[in-house]
Amino acid sequence: MLKKARQPLAVLCVIFLMSALLLACGSNTGQTEAGGNTAADTTSNAAASTAPSPEASADADTSAAAGTQSYTDYKGHTVEIPVSPERIIYSGETYGDLVALGVQAVGYPLSMGEGQIFEDKLAGVEDVGFPINLEKTLELQPDLIIYAGTDEADFEALSKIAPTVIFNTFGPLEKRMTELGLLLGKKQEAENWLAQYKTSETAMWEQLKAAGMKEGETASVFTYYPGDRLFVMAATGLSQVLYGEGGFKAPAPIQTLLDEGTGFLEISMEVISQYAGDRIFILTPVADEAKQSTDALIQSEIWKSLPAVKNGNVYTQDIMKTSADASTREWLLTELPRLLGGK
Repeated sequence: MLKKARQPLAVLCVIFLMSALLLACGSNTGQTEAGGNTAADTTSNAAASTAPSPEASADADTSAAAGTQSYTDYKGHTVEIPVSPERIIYSGETYGDLVALGVQAVGYPLSMGEGQIFEDKLAGVEDVGFPINLEKTLELQPDLIIYAGTDEADFEALSKIAPTVIFNTFGPLEKRMTELGLLLGKKQEAENWLAQYKTSETAMWEQLKAAGMKEGETASVFTYYPGDRLFVMAATGLSQVLYGEGGFKAPAPIQTLLDEGTGFLEISMEVISQYAGDRIFILTPVADEAKQSTDALIQSEIWKSLPAVKNGNVYTQDIMKTSADASTREWLLTELPRLLGGK
């Protein structure tokens, strides 16, 4: 999860999602939310305070008749897209968002889905590769391409195949789901999912507090990447759940990262105590080299001296099972109580 960096192919997508876990995630979700406000407006809503010109009215009528809407993505491209697209290509980390809305794409970079919670939902989805393969994309005849990349050359090339929008897959969950509801003609489904998620999230924290979670308890998430690189997670992946409303507090240095919108930060083992909370979550990496680094940390005197370690409040989870997508977030609401012994 290095600011929008991606793990090896199999790891793409994770929390960090660094383009995976360390991937991590833009200033929104860890990296930067890229600041633009996305907005989808149906052409029928284009009325201004003054009466539209005959030409504008004609354009709106044509658009409505064709079942399209005007959508401005977070990079500022305004595109005419189908109101209810049927053949979607989704090239980004958070495919589980589509799954939560009951949508299956015709194309997706399948390597990004390896080991993910939603992997079994990819049966029948064609692999468009990563980086995205233009020939395969053309072959699938999409009517909408949702693309996480920000390269203008890629955007132009994809736009020649089908209506294309650049989508911030590192944005906050609520923002992503709301935007996808507009893009996919699933606005009500998105609202329903978000409402249900909020209810389930509140119930989970109540359950954990009843099982002994104390008010004001802090938590930290750490993981290793190849090259003996240790990261503390902030606005990305599992941390997004832990630091949710009613959840754990972040230690002061991590709270600073959250306030800055930082997804994760590389630290040295020597300063881990500054970031360690009352409870520690270790994300098991994919690469063998990173696993060896994790083992070395756990055997170190620095690690053994941490209060959370001494109190037995350390939990491990597969890094690929802590992505930021909606399906994984939903799964984590049942997984956390299991990890913490509250279920």
